[in-house]
Amino acid sequence: MVQRLKRWESPRYQGRNIKGRGGNARLRQVKKQQQQLRKNLKNQESGNQGSHFLFFYKTLIELDT
Repeated sequence: MVQRLKRWESPRYQGRNIKGRGGNARLRQVKKQQQQLRKNLKNQESGNQGSHFLFFYKTLIELDT
């Protein structure tokens, strides 16, 4: 069912409830995970560990969409 708006109304944007100091806990977790992954990638020395990073990063991208 499509919601119709009156001419004086405006559509409500998605994510309007994500407010406050730092957002909700899931967003903080994902932010920290991505930060750790970036740090691990930067410190990486061998090429074998990269496959684990790519798999985990791909799953993070799928969660965001």
